[in-house]
Amino acid sequence: MDVYWSQLLVPAFATLFVVVDPIGLVPMFLALTDGMDAKARRNTAVRATLLAGAVLLVFAVAGRAALDFLGISLPAFRIAGGILLFVLALEMLFEKRSERRARNVEEAGGEDTTSSNDEIWVFPLGIPLIAGPGAIASVILLMSTHAGSRVEQMLVIAVLAAVLIQTLGLFLLAARLKRFLSATAIRAMTRLLGMILAALAVQFVLTGLKDAGMVG
Repeated sequence: MDVYWSQLLVPAFATLFVVVDPIGLVPMFLALTDGMDAKARRNTAVRATLLAGAVLLVFAVAGRAALDFLGISLPAFRIAGGILLFVLALEMLFEKRSERRARNVEEAGGEDTTSSNDEIWVFPLGIPLIAGPGAIASVILLMSTHAGSRVEQMLVIAVLAAVLIQTLGLFLLAARLKRFLSATAIRAMTRLLGMILAALAVQFVLTGLKDAGMVG
C-alpha cells in the first residue's frame, strides 16, 4: 500500500487536483450562478460535476484505444501532454488561466439569460472549466502509465472521483466560502499550484523521452 500511496495516489491526486483546480473554480462558479436561488445553484453544481465526470471517465477508459486507433504512440502522447500541462502551468503562474476562464464566463453571460442559466452547467462550467484539455490529457496519461494493472487504473479513477467530489463540495459551499476567498489569496494559491503542475509536466515529458529512447 505504501508503494501505491507514494507512486500512484499522491502523484495522481496532485496532478488532477492542480489541473482541475477546484478552489480556483469557486469564484467562476459564483459569477456564473449569480442571481440563481439556492436550489438552482445546487442543481447546476451537481449537473456540471456529473457531466465533467462522465467526459473524463470516457477518456480514461477509451483514451488509450483512441490513441492506438490514430496511430499515436504513448511516449509521443506523454510528451505532448506534458507540454500542454506545462503551458497550463505557465498560464497559472502568470495569471493567464484566470483571464481565459473569465472570458468563458463572460461569453456564457453574454447569451440570453434564460438559456444561459439552463446551459451553463454544460458550457462553460462542465466543459471546459472542469473537464478541460489539461484534465483530459491528465487522465489519459495517468491511465496509460498504469495500463499494466487494472487495480492501479481503478485507483486512478477513484482519485479522479475524489477530486470531482471535492469540486462539487466546494461548489455547494461556494456562498459560504466567498467571504474567506479573497482575490489575493486565490492568486497566491494559483501560482503555488502552477509551480507544482510545472514540475509534474516536466516529469511527464522526461518519462516520454525516456520511453522513446531519446534519453537514458
